[in-house]
Amino acid sequence: MSYIENNIIVELTDVSKSYGKLQQTVDAVREVSFVVRRGERVALLGKSGSGKSTLLNMIAGLDRPTDGQIRVSERILSKLSPAEMADYRRERVGMIFQAYNLVPWRTALQNVELPMVFARRGKSDRIAAAKEALAAVGLAGRMDHRPSEFSGGEQQRVAIARALINSPELLLADEPTGNLDSSTAAEILESLSRFTESSDTATLLVTHDEELAYRFSTRVLHMQDGRLDHDSGADSA
Repeated sequence: MSYIENNIIVELTDVSKSYGKLQQTVDAVREVSFVVRRGERVALLGKSGSGKSTLLNMIAGLDRPTDGQIRVSERILSKLSPAEMADYRRERVGMIFQAYNLVPWRTALQNVELPMVFARRGKSDRIAAAKEALAAVGLAGRMDHRPSEFSGGEQQRVAIARALINSPELLLADEPTGNLDSSTAAEILESLSRFTESSDTATLLVTHDEELAYRFSTRVLHMQDGRLDHDSGADSA
């Protein structure tokens, strides 16, 4: 398969993840296979315990599959060294969490520039990029405010700006609207949709909210008991 010609960013092949030993083994993910193409907005939809967050963590390189293969932009994640995996998470993937994970004593600008600090980018480049990212999520006038001075929706916007600062190929969002009211949640997903469309980045969203999943995504992957139950709107790989 030509990954470039088919615009494939992510390919999972028979991916499984088990925890424990012998009789106490728990199969969190079971033989899951799918692809995500550049520009797609894909939702992983399922109840708590369905395996969707475990799957996202493996794609993010935060966990490794027990069996199967995960390939992101032609990189087989299991073959990356620790240093290469750190580079992958820093430069290729942007992550957004339900809990925001902002550093409380840093301003919005300082929180957003952190990934570029770790990437050893120059200060002037970091500040310019962070200002642009915050302006893109509607916070141009709040750059010097700290997380405690923001609403939940505004904190999530800061987190989105931080996730986008290194122009990732793949954006991973784990229940990013779980702490927000329905109106703010819709605004956050609209921001993610605009970014995906404008940058041709692939976005993978984990959620248990069926309405939001279908509103946001171009495809919905239904997870149940660790398996991919069905794929709504998928074309052939």
